[in-house]
Amino acid sequence: MKAMILAAGRGERLRPWTDHTPKPLLQAGGRPLIEHLILALVAGGYTDIVVNTAHLGAMIEQHLGDGGRLGAQLAYSRETEALETGGGIRQALPLLGDAPFLVVNGDIATDFPFRRLREPPEGLAHLVLVPNPPHHPRGDFALDGGRVADVGTERHTFSGIGVYRPELFADRAPGRFPLAPLLRAAMADGRVGGEFYAGFWMDIGTPERLEAYGRWLDGGSAGPV
Repeated sequence: MKAMILAAGRGERLRPWTDHTPKPLLQAGGRPLIEHLILALVAGGYTDIVVNTAHLGAMIEQHLGDGGRLGAQLAYSRETEALETGGGIRQALPLLGDAPFLVVNGDIATDFPFRRLREPPEGLAHLVLVPNPPHHPRGDFALDGGRVADVGTERHTFSGIGVYRPELFADRAPGRFPLAPLLRAAMADGRVGGEFYAGFWMDIGTPERLEAYGRWLDGGSAGPV
């Protein structure tokens, strides 16, 4: 199974750092964020990885190269402007192929065992949900009997980790569009599975969370951020 890392975002909340450094290349524990993800994917058996780029994308390519030093084989989906999550995945489909593929947001940190997602989803998608962090207390989706729903009494946060079938994007023309509406339509048809992961996970969206991730990598506690 191929994997994709979404790395085209501007990183507005991390400015001014991201004015001159793409968010995936910001460092924690002496290593860029995207390298932590690539190494975790390789450890989980994913070596064929697509990276989409937009803002300062040439710097990402120059730093990572073909991925060989990290044990991966990288391909790049270059966007002249960020196409959002859905549009970015849609553009990368020729690189991802006809089989189900894993997608990981490039601005998360986690110890999730990616090897668990090697099997194709039963429906159109399989999402990993996590406990709601302090900055997102209302969550995104509910989980009921292995199915993800848009409504429910107990809602969890979408981790930015999911396995998708190319068919999920079949009716969308190329261009800029979000992923969430496609997922919600598939949820309404009962075609989105999921699982809950209670281990370490962070959305690296602020300087405070980037620093907290560094503390966690050094063996400390990230704390509630």
